[in-house]
Amino acid sequence: MVKIRLQRVGKKKAPFYHIVVADSRSPRDGKIVEKIGTYNPMTEPATIVLDNDKVATWIKNGAKPTDTVKALIEKAAK
Repeated sequence: MVKIRLQRVGKKKAPFYHIVVADSRSPRDGKIVEKIGTYNPMTEPATIVLDNDKVATWIKNGAKPTDTVKALIEKAAK
């Protein structure tokens, strides 16, 4: 199964995340299929950058977003 999830790339106590499409069996920071956005919770307000076309395509093809990513997608759409 393919999931849309967060991949942490920030330093200690300075989180930064890539929003990626990955196999559900791979580790959190492991091999990915495609990077489709970024999320920076350290800015005020938090910065969310998404490629909406790629998100829609992956969801249409059966990728399941995690709960956190689903909330970020809804927040970015506003």
